[in-house]
Amino acid sequence: MAANIGIMDSAYFVGRNEILSWINDRLHLNLSRIEEAASGAVQCQMMDMTHPGIVPMHKVNFDGKTEYDFIQNYKVLQDVFTKLKIDKHIEVNRLVKARPLDNLEFLQWLKRYCDSVNGGLMNENYNPVERRTKGGNRSIRGPLKNQKSLQTNNSVNSGSCDEDPVVLRRSRSIGTKNMKPGPTLSEFQSMTKEITDLKVSVDLLEKERDFYFAKLRDVEVLCQTPELENLPMSVAIKKILYAADENKDALAEAQEIVSELINAEQTGLSDDS
Repeated sequence: MAANIGIMDSAYFVGRNEILSWINDRLHLNLSRIEEAASGAVQCQMMDMTHPGIVPMHKVNFDGKTEYDFIQNYKVLQDVFTKLKIDKHIEVNRLVKARPLDNLEFLQWLKRYCDSVNGGLMNENYNPVERRTKGGNRSIRGPLKNQKSLQTNNSVNSGSCDEDPVVLRRSRSIGTKNMKPGPTLSEFQSMTKEITDLKVSVDLLEKERDFYFAKLRDVEVLCQTPELENLPMSVAIKKILYAADENKDALAEAQEIVSELINAEQTGLSDDS
């Protein structure tokens, strides 16, 4: 079961573009960044598609903006895991911070789980848009505010032909006074620099992740060579590499194997002497 996959599983080598395509294709969304799924609503609906009807969609807030909203969604998701007897702890405190790497790893795990249940096939009978209407709001990215403003503008424009020109000029004047000024040049430059710095930070994190994954993969390949794979040290290393996410005993078990090896070698030396 995907709940017990280790860090070296191929699931964790799936790129963010593939994850985003997987989400957008199945849920009819248009996410462009991994952190847009940090609210937990996407994960809830993915489970609802994989196990139709298992998620109480009326409790899922698709337009959550605060960490409190996100936490409520993850509570729903954790309850679903409990119902399905999925032994997977959700790192809510990390996911709600919308850090790309944390959310990517959880979505990688989720994709592996869903694929293990449905064979990677899309549920053609599932209507994601209709199911989202059962939730707290209808959109993930929350364009409701924009829709409201569009409706207001349309109502003003539709009646403009019958309005008195003086009233129209007065209303436009009031509207202009109420408009908030845009950012200054220095503010715009500051925001642009902040965005650039964030992108650089994300790129560095991804490179660091890929670097360590590559090192772990080299260790795994070495431990799998026929000459070494059955040696106690290789067995101990693979015990850690293939441990499930929540298996905290893996390190202790590996240390026990190494200790037994050391004791055996010391006993052999004592017998020789």
